[in-house]
Formats: sequence, C-alpha cells, structure tokens
Amino acid sequence: MLQIRCKNSGITKSFPEGITLLDVYQEFAKSIKLPYPVVSAKVNNVSQGLKFRIYHNRDVEFLDAREGSGHRAYVRSLCFVLYKACVDTFPGSKLFIEYALSGGFYCNLRKTPSEARGSLTDNDLERIRERMQEIIDLDMPFRRYETPTEEAVRIFAERGFSDKVKLLESSGQAYTDYFTLGDTVDYYYGPLVPSAGYLQVWGVERYAEGLLLRVPDWKDPSKLTEKVEQPRTFEVFAEKVHWDVIMHLANAGDVNKAVLNGNGSELIQVSEALQEKKIVKIAETIADKMKKVVLITGPSSSGKTTFCKRLSVQLKACGLRPLSFSTDDYFVNRVDTPLLPNGQYDFDNIKAVDCQLLEDHLMRLMRGESVEVPEYNFTTGKREYNGKKLRLQKDTVLIIEGIHALNPLLTEKIPNEGKYKIFVSALTSISLDDHNWIPTSDNRLLRRIIRDYNKGAFTARETISQWHNVCEAEQQWILPFQETADVMFNSALNIEFAVLRPHAEIILMSVPKNCEEYAEAHRLLKFIRYFIPVSDQEIPPTSIMREFVGGSSFKYER
Repeated sequence: MLQIRCKNSGITKSFPEGITLLDVYQEFAKSIKLPYPVVSAKVNNVSQGLKFRIYHNRDVEFLDAREGSGHRAYVRSLCFVLYKACVDTFPGSKLFIEYALSGGFYCNLRKTPSEARGSLTDNDLERIRERMQEIIDLDMPFRRYETPTEEAVRIFAERGFSDKVKLLESSGQAYTDYFTLGDTVDYYYGPLVPSAGYLQVWGVERYAEGLLLRVPDWKDPSKLTEKVEQPRTFEVFAEKVHWDVIMHLANAGDVNKAVLNGNGSELIQVSEALQEKKIVKIAETIADKMKKVVLITGPSSSGKTTFCKRLSVQLKACGLRPLSFSTDDYFVNRVDTPLLPNGQYDFDNIKAVDCQLLEDHLMRLMRGESVEVPEYNFTTGKREYNGKKLRLQKDTVLIIEGIHALNPLLTEKIPNEGKYKIFVSALTSISLDDHNWIPTSDNRLLRRIIRDYNKGAFTARETISQWHNVCEAEQQWILPFQETADVMFNSALNIEFAVLRPHAEIILMSVPKNCEEYAEAHRLLKFIRYFIPVSDQEIPPTSIMREFVGGSSFKYER
C-alpha cells in the first residue's frame, strides 16, 4: 500500500500500488471543494493526466480548468477532437493549429493535400461541428502510449506527419508518448483529459480564411472566453506565417534541422534583418507623416526598451531628433499609489500615474514651451524636480514608452494626427508542430526569468510566482489597447528558443521540486528542450535578445 496526500483537502489515505489518479479522485471527491469539474492533477508538482498511475507515496493536487495546467489539458484535448473531426470528415486533410487569437485558437485546414488553405465553406464547418459533437457524445477515451522514440517516428512517418517526425528525430529523447482517439493518432507534449465527454464547453466558427476554435474562459470554465476582434494582431501573425513559409521554418523540427545543417548563423542574421527592416519602415512612416509624439507600449519582457533605442537610431537616420520621455517619472508619490485587494501597491494601475500633470507637460511641450520635468526616485517613492528641462525643436520627436502609453487617458488632449502609436510584443515565431503551439506568454516568461536572474533581481521561482499577477495586470491595463495601435511590432525571433535554451535551462533547474512553482519550471524545461541549443555568440549587440541574455551595446537606465 502507498500513501497519497490530497493537497486540496490536506487528507492522506492509503491506496494500492498502480492506482490511477481518477480512482484516487473518487476517494477524495467529497472533501475537495472545486466549483468546476476536475480535468487533471499535479503529482509532486508535475502535471499529469487523470489516467496516470501512482506507484510511490505522492502529494496530489486535483485541478479544474481555471488552473493553468488544467486549462491546457482541456484545450489540448479539444484540439485533438477538432483534429479527429477534420480527418474523419475530410480523409487526408491537414489541420494547422496556429496561434491564440480573439479568445480562441486560429486554425487552418487543407481538405486535401493539393488544396490551398482558405477553402472551407459554411457547410464544411457544420459537418466538422457535428462530428466533434458525436465524438464528445460517445465519450471516446483518450489513450496514451509510451514507446521508444524511433517507434513513434515510424508511426508518424507512416501517416505522413513530417512535422512530428522532424520534431521527435531531433528531440534527443529515448522514449516518447503519443495519444490515440479512436483510430486517430496524434502527439501532444502535455497531458489530456481522460475522455472526450469531459469537453462540454467549446465552439467552432469561421475566422478569416480559417476557423476559430473557441475554448472555456479561464475564470469561469462553464462559459466560452469572450470573443474579441483582433484584426491587427491577426495581420501580424499572418505576416509571421508568411515569413515562416519563405524561410522554410514551419515548426521546431525545421529550426533544429537548420541548426544541425550549420545554418543557425544565417537564421539569426535573417531574423535580425527582418526586424531591422520593420523598424526602418516604422521610422520612415513617422518621418513622412511628421508625427511629433510616438507612443510605445507592450506587455512585460516584449523588448520595448531595446525597440525604443533602435527606433531612435533609425529616426536619427531620417534626420530627426528623438527625445525619450518616461511615464515612470510621473508616478504619484508612493503614499498615494492605489492598493490591490491584498494591501500591496498596485503600480500597474493607471491611477498610479499623474495623468493630468503628464498631459499638461506634453501640451506645453507641443506648444514649444520649456518644461521642467520630474524624475521619480524609486528609493524614496517620491517625484523630484532636479532642474531637468525639456524643449521640443522643430525636428524633435517625443518618444513616450510605458505600460499606459496607449491608454487614451494619458494623451486624450493631444490631437490624433500628431500621435503615432506602436504596440510591441513577442508573438512567438515558431510552433513545436502543426498541433502544438507555444503560447506567446511563455516566450516572454522565459525572457523575464533569464533577465531577472542575470540582474540578481529575482530567482526563477520568484519570477514564476509573480507571473500570474503580471499577466492579470496586462489583461487589464495593456492588452485592451493593442488594437488601437497604428502598427504592431513582433519582437520574437524564429531561432529564439534555441538561443534561450542554454540560458534558461540551468536557471529553471534551480527551482526546488517541493514548491508550487516547480510545475511551471518543469513544463518550460520540457518544451524548451525540444530545441537544439544555439550559442548567443552571433546575436548582435543591438538585438532585442541582448536585453535579456546580456551583452547589449545599449545602456539601460534603472
């Protein structure tokens, strides 16, 4: 007999060796107070499916679809149902689950190998929906198999899954898990729910040339995530896919193959050139339209600071004089900062910024006046006036960077024709394979973990523990304004994860196994190890990547 402690209730019970988590849950169910159905679990802080068998004493925490691991298990399983419905409805079809968009996941379907994307009809979609519902009503089980990697490669090669073959061949793993749903085989890098009947909240609808897979809301899994139209974000992702095709980099396997063939340096050079080309175009647009105020924002670790510096260089090349203007200097005194429900300061709140003073100074600068601007002392928590004065010349462009830069409350009195709004984000440039995307937030989290660790600011465990609150603040104060931007800049590189791996791996391995943050560290390690490591030696000193891995030629204040 073995001992299992349920972390949800704090109760420990004895069970026979080899018992499944699903059977364990039945024993603890009455003592577990979760408002939504359990979909997965953590065993000693590692995510597992409910069919996982236990052979030693363990701590177990059962999860519903509100928790990150549970939500991902639900969404992966829903993707498998969508894929099976597509191949059952259109034998020989190929599904591409490309990226998160508009509260769901944007997908493309080729109904036949020779057919182009974007040929779906309304009738096609209805047939796919009907087949998905049949699979769910039948409560088809998901089955997991563990096999030597060469056997998994053979299975997927026979089915023409070149994306999975390239990924697994270059993964370096001795054994690989794969899943079946009926007679359909697929690969996912995390656990699934036990059976299709668990998936009661979902939707499929047309979106652009493809379809949108709707998924449950994080906070209330009994309803769908609200759909938000994101035409500009879609345009940036479409541009990313276009360049992926040109560079023959559809997935991680392609990146690994290029690295193994000695083309890693070229990938770095081309990726950097594409970003520089985009920055040049933005600078020329600002110059041509004679914009006086450039507003730049983006979520945490998107590379805003380096982007601003590179944009400033290109603006100078256009004959302009860029002047940086930080919203951080307009923080209210710390004693006046709004508080979170837990009593901590809410520095992300728009009320933490003296918008009235900032806008007054901007208006005066726009009128050609000389203005003494404050400098915020982060040690004392007070604004100080130290004699720093600004005045705009005819050729001056004011660059304002901050999390609230696109919030209309900050610059509502400045005419729109004088403003140019830029949203910067790391819109992950690569997927593991056709059905396993990498969330953009994972890209940024890895960047932040590395930067925090290198600066001695936070350990990986501390950064991970704060990340949920960071993302919550972004959802409230930053992301609602991204579609109002005049242009969106994608700061991610195709080869980024290969470059981040040598930095992130050792840092993530330092997270203790007995803490909650280990689950996230373990997940990040698992996916980043699919990428063959690449040295950052050839990353240029002006690269956005240098903001995180170190070695930048730019100087960063604070």
